[in-house]
Amino acid sequence: MKNETVIKVEGLSKRYRIGLKEEMHDSLASSLAAFLKSPFKSFKKLKNLSSFNDEGDDVFWALKDIDFEVKKGEALGIIGMNGAGKSTLLKVLSRITEPTNGEVTINGRVASLLEVGTGFHPDLTGRENIFLNGTILGMTRKEINQKMEEIIEFSGVRKFIDTPVKRYSSGMRVRLAFSVAAHLDPEILIIDEVLAVGDYEFQNKCIGKMQDVAQGGKTILFVSHNMAAIKQLCNRAILLKKGEKIADGTVDEIIEVYKNNNEAREGDLGHIQLAPKNELPFQLLELSIKNSNREIATYFESTEKIHVELKMRITKQQPNYYINFRVVNHDEITLFVTTDEDFSEGYMSGTLGVGDHGFNFDFPSHLFKPGKYRIDVYMCNRFNPLIQEHNNILSFEIIDSITVRSVKQLYRSEAIVAPAIIWELK
Repeated sequence: MKNETVIKVEGLSKRYRIGLKEEMHDSLASSLAAFLKSPFKSFKKLKNLSSFNDEGDDVFWALKDIDFEVKKGEALGIIGMNGAGKSTLLKVLSRITEPTNGEVTINGRVASLLEVGTGFHPDLTGRENIFLNGTILGMTRKEINQKMEEIIEFSGVRKFIDTPVKRYSSGMRVRLAFSVAAHLDPEILIIDEVLAVGDYEFQNKCIGKMQDVAQGGKTILFVSHNMAAIKQLCNRAILLKKGEKIADGTVDEIIEVYKNNNEAREGDLGHIQLAPKNELPFQLLELSIKNSNREIATYFESTEKIHVELKMRITKQQPNYYINFRVVNHDEITLFVTTDEDFSEGYMSGTLGVGDHGFNFDFPSHLFKPGKYRIDVYMCNRFNPLIQEHNNILSFEIIDSITVRSVKQLYRSEAIVAPAIIWELK
């Protein structure tokens, strides 16, 4: 039945103990002496290894009271910031780790690809690992042999299929691991963010194969930071934050929540307000970056304009003030610099009187590649260049909004920017 529930998660929580800084000892003798001096403290520490205090400083809840269902044939995307609990959730669903609280009911054969080479024995060849994985999934030797050529061809590692996996590169391992997971007839396919290891061509093959699996009535759980892949593959998504499920809905709805969930980036909310400094003649007071709806945000699709608003103060009139505003990528390369001399009516701040003044401008759409960027702002004077300096005052991230990948994306990946260039045939 198409509407049959194949995964049901109820009140799922997972707790871990984390390490805390303790008194260090430089020798075995000093450690033993400390143990003998404080036997009760040491006994309590040993006892705590087998018991949890839910409120202790060393307790970390990776998942908290999560509920959801997945129907047969659904492709569910799981998104969230790093540390949101996505991988922990998949490990629980894959039976790699047990939940602390709650229940997970799964009806169907599960194939998981959570890390590069998951389930592979390094001393076995690629071919032998295919048989190993198929046997674990409950398939017969005959069934595995029927799929063997298709798996090898898809993986692209035919030349090395009889070589021990420990001699494979990480890219080769992930290609073979995905090929095995996708071709050995799983009823439920669980994929973590491992496809980032592969190149664009292989990622396209993987997305196409997962679409075929989903259209064949199989169920897919897919974790990725690539919003284009989520859009292309999934018909539903959930958003996790700090171990909790905060949204569940259509892919477009959840991506929009993810982009505008300002709390997802603590201390970097797309807006900053600075305390005025009376001794400075020219200073920045406030800076915001906003989406097309004029809402403060830190995540933008590549097709969106980024709206910038800033407020500055002049306490002493001079004709030589100017603002230097630059955008820098994660490789510390300055993509471009703009100043208030770019104002459409000419040089602006140098003609303004004493008081508070605001500027607005836009970064055009189709300018940035997917990735992280930072903003630096300098308040300057032509005769005394630097008055006030703000490095990395705000940052933002561009999410890949391209839903149809092609070979051009491979070449664009080498570039610093990705403008939309319109060609005409004459």
